[in-house]
Amino acid sequence: MPEGHVIHRLANRTNELFAAQQVAVSSPQGRFAESAALIDGTTLEHAETWGKHLFITFDADTPSNILQIHLGLIGRLTFTPLADPVGQVRVRIADDTWAADLRGPQMCRLITATEQARATAKLGQDPLRADADPQKAWAKVHRSSKPIAALLLDQGIFAGVGNIYRAEVLFRHHIDPACPGGQLERSSFDAIWADLVELMPLGVRDGRIDTVYPEHTPEAMGRPPRVDAHGGEVYVYRRSGQPCLVCGTTVEETDLSGRHLFWCPNCQRRH
Repeated sequence: MPEGHVIHRLANRTNELFAAQQVAVSSPQGRFAESAALIDGTTLEHAETWGKHLFITFDADTPSNILQIHLGLIGRLTFTPLADPVGQVRVRIADDTWAADLRGPQMCRLITATEQARATAKLGQDPLRADADPQKAWAKVHRSSKPIAALLLDQGIFAGVGNIYRAEVLFRHHIDPACPGGQLERSSFDAIWADLVELMPLGVRDGRIDTVYPEHTPEAMGRPPRVDAHGGEVYVYRRSGQPCLVCGTTVEETDLSGRHLFWCPNCQRRH
C-alpha cells in the first residue's frame, strides 16, 4: 500500500497539470459513470492529501463535489499524455494534453465538504501537513498499551505513515518495536515525530524513501546499492537475514499488525 509521501506526490502532480482548469471527467470502465457526469466539464479547483486519502475538489453545481480516493493495496493513479484509455480505468480526469487514470482503488466516491470533514476527523496527524498537531498523536500513544510499532501504523494516530517509515524511524532512534506506547518516553516520541517531519517531505521530493545517514550510504561504506522495487537506502526494511549496517547483527523479521516488521535486536533496545 502506498505510504503518505506517494499520495502527496499524486496531489502535487494533479495540481500541476489540472488545477484551475476545466477538465473532462469520465469512467471508461463504467462503474463511476453516474458520479463522473456530475463533475464532467467543471473546473478542478485543487487536490489535497490527508494521510493516504486524496481529495480532489471541483467547482461543480452539486453538494457532492469532492472526489475522495484511497488507493488501497492495488490502486494506481497514473498521469500520461492524452490517448485512449488502456485497461480498467475507473475514473479519468483529462484536458486537451494530459490524462490522469485511476485503476483499482479501494475507495472512489463523490462526497460533500461536510463528509470530507467527517472523514478527516477520523484520521490521525499527518507529518506532511502544516496543520498537524503532534500533541494529539502523543496523547493517544501515551495512553495505549499497544507496541509503538503497531501504533505507528494506526492511521487514526499517524496518518500516512506506512511499513517502511515505521521500521526505519524506530531503528534510527534505537527503539524496541515492542515498547508499549504508555512506556515510551516523551523525548522518544518527539524524536520519532521530528524524524517523520524531516524524512517524509524528502520522500515527496525524491519519489523514494532514503533513511540512512551519510556515513552509511553505499558510497561511504563501499557496499553495493540496495536493489528493491521500493527503492531507497534503508537500515532494516526488507533486510531480514542481512547484517545491520551499524553493528553487524542479523536483522530480524516478524509479523505485527498484519504487516512484516523488521528490526535490529542489538541496536533497538530502548524500551
